[in-house]
Amino acid sequence: MKQIFVYGNREKYKNYAEALTFCGAMGIFTENLDFARYCDGLLLTGGADVDPALYGAANLGSMGIDRKRDEAEISLIRTFSESGRPILGICRGLQIINVALGGDLVQDIPTAPAHRWEESSGDKAHGVTAEKDSFLYPLYGERFAVNSAHHQAVKTPGEGLSVAAMAEDGVIEALENRERNIYATQWHPERMAFRKARPDTVDGRYIFEFFLSKC
Repeated sequence: MKQIFVYGNREKYKNYAEALTFCGAMGIFTENLDFARYCDGLLLTGGADVDPALYGAANLGSMGIDRKRDEAEISLIRTFSESGRPILGICRGLQIINVALGGDLVQDIPTAPAHRWEESSGDKAHGVTAEKDSFLYPLYGERFAVNSAHHQAVKTPGEGLSVAAMAEDGVIEALENRERNIYATQWHPERMAFRKARPDTVDGRYIFEFFLSKC
């Protein structure tokens, strides 16, 4: 059984744990980075905003900053990337990958109301367009619908990262570096799959299955 390292607590990230289990993998949820050496891949989950100081910016709207987590995940990205083990970033995970590789973020996108989670309505849903040479195109085609729960986004992609998909308003929705086995989505496939499947989006399970096929 493939083992996937996830920084954090299993109960807090139970949707991710469930998605991995349904796909026949085991999530190793811990803040002890020593366990990463035994894992086949790295899953970077959603969460609060990345510290803008890490990409040389003043705080212009970033919230819930956890510098310890930021630094731990950047270290993990470098470790897994150097060893060639696959990385999947989801939402904040995409953003921390981008920062780790020298990119920066828009701290509050102008179209945030169409993208961010709200207590009254939960995740939003919107369309994206995948690049024809991206990892997403064989999974879903060129245009498809995804969920959305963010107010920040990639501004400049980090070194070696290419845009895999964009929203209709120009927000970058997915990144990849195939040579380094790095894949990331701004949306939440774990909330679009299995018991969390939605009628208004594509099935998120295919992203997990693709990632695990690389591990």
